[in-house]
Amino acid sequence: MFRHNHLSAACLNKQTVMAIRHRCSWSHAVIVAICISIWLLPAVPAAANIRLPAIIGNNMVLQQQQRVKLWGWADPLEKVVVTTSWDQQSYPVVTTGDARWEVNFQTPVAGGPYSITFSGKNKITLTNIMLGEVWICGGQSNMEMCGQWGLADIKAELPAATNKDIRFFHIPKTTATDPQDDVKASWTNCDSNTLNTFSAVAYFFGKKLQTTLHVAIGLVEASWGGTSAEVWTPGSIIQQDTILERAATAIAPSGMCPHTPGIAWNAMLAPITNYAIAGAIWYQGENNTSTAGTYARLFTKMIDAWRYAWKDALPFYFVQIAPFNYREKNAGALLREAQWQSSRHLRTGMVVIMDLVNNVYDVHPANKHDVGARLAYLALGDNYHLPGAPYENPSYQSAVVRRHKMLLFFDHAATGLTIHGKTIKELFIAGSDQVFYPAESSIKNNTLLVWSREVKSPVAVRYAFSNTAIGNLFSNNGLPVGPFRTDDWPVATK
Repeated sequence: MFRHNHLSAACLNKQTVMAIRHRCSWSHAVIVAICISIWLLPAVPAAANIRLPAIIGNNMVLQQQQRVKLWGWADPLEKVVVTTSWDQQSYPVVTTGDARWEVNFQTPVAGGPYSITFSGKNKITLTNIMLGEVWICGGQSNMEMCGQWGLADIKAELPAATNKDIRFFHIPKTTATDPQDDVKASWTNCDSNTLNTFSAVAYFFGKKLQTTLHVAIGLVEASWGGTSAEVWTPGSIIQQDTILERAATAIAPSGMCPHTPGIAWNAMLAPITNYAIAGAIWYQGENNTSTAGTYARLFTKMIDAWRYAWKDALPFYFVQIAPFNYREKNAGALLREAQWQSSRHLRTGMVVIMDLVNNVYDVHPANKHDVGARLAYLALGDNYHLPGAPYENPSYQSAVVRRHKMLLFFDHAATGLTIHGKTIKELFIAGSDQVFYPAESSIKNNTLLVWSREVKSPVAVRYAFSNTAIGNLFSNNGLPVGPFRTDDWPVATK
């Protein structure tokens, strides 16, 4: 008797028939009848084993003290039991008709390593799992930069990089026209090999969190040099907004990166939105300088779309782009202004880094250590509410005219302002004629008095408001005052 699982139509080739004929004395007619009957038998598929998405795997970090979701696929109506080693609790679930299953449970305080077992028609045991803090790290090339780019601050880390309490999940560059359900990546421990190809900003951010919070840190990198924010935003958000749709078409396509709205989101972020996270950090904007006028609208809608997808009002911290000699006049200044406006959005924060730049002809500042550290201080202060280093850059709040001078007030400058140097650089003042002149100034605590002999009736002040300006006005805590202007006049970009 021939078993169908051993002999199917696919394997019943000429050699098989010849073997049957050689071994048996049956007639040719009988052999033909057997062949036909086997060919007509219905296919019997093998049982579908439990399958997990890539984000759920060995070495992963699960968000501590939060309602988390684990999910996957199996045969419809198959019973799947998920057992967690930290409490030996079992969570049974029945796979739906579309072959999906999921379980939800509350995680305890940080710790590990632990294991999780998934039992059904097959059994999967994941090991070396930590409970801690998980952060998404996204953006374009300044987030993507790693040791392989020749960064000195990463090269200095490599000899002692091994840290089992920092885990990486590096999502490869991928696009899709529709939201996907999985990515091709895996969790790895931080060591000299994995660090060398991982985001430097993300690593220094995570390292500071880990040494301060003393918990495991999971860093999920989704970055792509040269990308605009549109590709990281669900396409429907842009399609439903005529202003953003028009702006998206104005960005020149590049042969090195995608430009169609939503296609990086679909392939690199949509598949992991079921995975509980603590928040997101972001370093991007250089590729949107040509559409700076709509960036605040786009960026805040992108943030809200991420929060909607994760079903959580996630903290979202980002880096203001650095001074650079863009071809379009004032394009960088206007984009930085749009980022400052975006920082007023719910549960967001921005770090200013213009003081970390030593070459305005390189769009990739080499100092990634301090960028990551400033993002970490922002998260530690704003999200984790820990005392310590200052984390909010002083920012312009309002201004009043005092006779022939203007008095400016600032947020986050309670300790006062100071100048690194003799006079404030890149400070200008104008009257109603909109002609700006270099300004003089004086500081009293956290206010700035500005004037010029050329301007008898001042109306507006601008500070570090150009593509390449690097200011020298700081808080007494050592953080730079962000670039600003008090006016809303049209700005020349040609």
